Amino acid sequence: MVYAFLIHTPSVAATGDAPFCRVLYSKVFGSEKSPDDPRPHGLERDRLLRKEQLLAVARQAESAWKLLQQASGRPSVDILPQSSDEPIPLHDASLGVFRLRPGDPFQEAKVAVWLRVLSLSCVLVCEPHENLLLAENTLRLLGRLLLEHLKLLSSGSDLLLRGDRIELILGHFLPQGQLLFLNDQFVQGLEKELSASLCR
Repeated sequence: MVYAFLIHTPSVAATGDAPFCRVLYSKVFGSEKSPDDPRPHGLERDRLLRKEQLLAVARQAESAWKLLQQASGRPSVDILPQSSDEPIPLHDASLGVFRLRPGDPFQEAKVAVWLRVLSLSCVLVCEPHENLLLAENTLRLLGRLLLEHLKLLSSGSDLLLRGDRIELILGHFLPQGQLLFLNDQFVQGLEKELSASLCR
């Protein structure tokens, strides 16, 4: 089961000193409410808590990417978005996995799988027992579909206006947070159905 999906991009602070992550889109499929949690629950409190948790995950994914860049000897500078005419370099995309300990930032342990294409990152937050290979394959598929159908590399701000389209993609390929075993033929069928839905 996938607990959450998010898309984030690093930005530069107004002072120009330090980069910070900005969560552009998030979808939470699970619930963190624990019956033995003494803190009062309210819609606004839960929303703010989820926002803080997902931002913490985005920061950790950004740190993991920078560590991977340093280990490979490549500079960890953000790459400028490319022209929409150029092919999307998914074969060059960085991908990684890291564990989230209980309390950091969720009550229970989770596993985060992240994919970085140029300056855009997608993250799946999964339960610890989830099939990580399936999660990686699903994340690569989602990344490709999001980039192809929404042209997300052109402008991060455009993403904020396309939440309904992202919901359609997630509804087809990650229904209610369930990872699907998909063969090529089934993926092609779902992509045709998705294209028809996006054209409406």
